[in-house]
Amino acid sequence: MTVTKKELRRYIATQKKAYTQKELEEYSSQLLQQIEQLDRFRQATSILLYYSLPDEVQTQKFIDKWSREKEIILPVVKGNELELRKYTGKDNLTKGSFGIEEPGGEPLSDYGRIDLALIPGVGFDAQGNRLGRGKGYYDRLLPKLKAYKIGICFQFQVQEYIPAEPFDMVMDEVWSEKGRISKIQF
Repeated sequence: MTVTKKELRRYIATQKKAYTQKELEEYSSQLLQQIEQLDRFRQATSILLYYSLPDEVQTQKFIDKWSREKEIILPVVKGNELELRKYTGKDNLTKGSFGIEEPGGEPLSDYGRIDLALIPGVGFDAQGNRLGRGKGYYDRLLPKLKAYKIGICFQFQVQEYIPAEPFDMVMDEVWSEKGRISKIQF
């Protein structure tokens, strides 16, 4: 029996409720410490990240820490698209669509300068398939990026199989707090 994307989103949302905010913060810290050690991260000068919602891998402290050394780019919801802008500090963030903190300033026009993209998802599989929230924002953004794409999530969000459409972009790697996800784990 094939599971639908909608059923998977519901299942993973139920899984998230089993964890406290403190646990999710600890898992986030473990995961992001591993990402910091990757050569791709160390060599990157411009990184696409996201300012996390409470149920996502917590990126706020990570963004603040690394924005002193690297150019951090964050998405801003504009209609049905994600516009990318440079992060210039917490003081320049305002609540945008869906209650997400978003940077002000000019939109980034040169996506080619982004070296690395850390991409959120509701779920991922070992083949690099990503399950989003269902609005298609990242589906429209990812094809515009030449950057190396790493999906980041909690281990309980990793599924054996994520249904994929022909237009879905596959991640180059997927990481959780338990490390890099590989086909061997299933």
